[in-house]
Amino acid sequence: MEAAQTSPTKPDFRHVRDWVFDLDNTLYRADNGIFAQIDARMTLFVGKLLGTDPVAARAVQKELYREHGTTLNGLIKVHGIDPEPYLDFVHDIALDDLPADPDLCAAITKLPGRRYVFTNGCRRHAARILGRLQMAHLFDEVWDIRTIGFTPKPDPVAYERVLAHAGVAAKGAAMFDDIARNLVAPHDLGMTTVWLAADSSWARQGPEFPVATGAHIDHETRDLTHFLSTIET
Repeated sequence: MEAAQTSPTKPDFRHVRDWVFDLDNTLYRADNGIFAQIDARMTLFVGKLLGTDPVAARAVQKELYREHGTTLNGLIKVHGIDPEPYLDFVHDIALDDLPADPDLCAAITKLPGRRYVFTNGCRRHAARILGRLQMAHLFDEVWDIRTIGFTPKPDPVAYERVLAHAGVAAKGAAMFDDIARNLVAPHDLGMTTVWLAADSSWARQGPEFPVATGAHIDHETRDLTHFLSTIET
């Protein structure tokens, strides 16, 4: 993907009063193994549901992810599952190696206006992650897969629903995500977009569309804490 141009001046976020952050691999490092646990449990769930071996289950899981935006969305549409047992199962992971992040906490604390977490996961998982990071008090609300009626990012409907739900004006909002395609719809809605280029394997998987280009990415960073400490608000 062609990278957005880097400005020699401070990134200007003075118009932003609503800050929207993805959760997994955005508010914590993508290489710490948290999402690897979730990914493995998604494959395990598919294998148990379909009675297949791990290799076949993983192939099915990734196909559902590519075609439906999330494995869960595919399982609902193709296999008609109840999402709640799935959400409980795949997010039943160990967080012992996830430390608090006081520097990122301090950077987010300084942001003016309202702050949100927007995840394709579930609220319970978000609460556990934010609790470990000691960030739960920083956010006005968590928007999870239930908030968006199980229609996941990057579907434009997901963003329209959460903005309407919270009364957020897109022109005065910023969206941070580690998956570039998840920034296409918010950019088209008028949000300022920030891509956390973590280069995780999960960011390279998933749907082929929408295709993110440099035009959809207003800012790019590999260090969220540093980026937030340098913007003009």
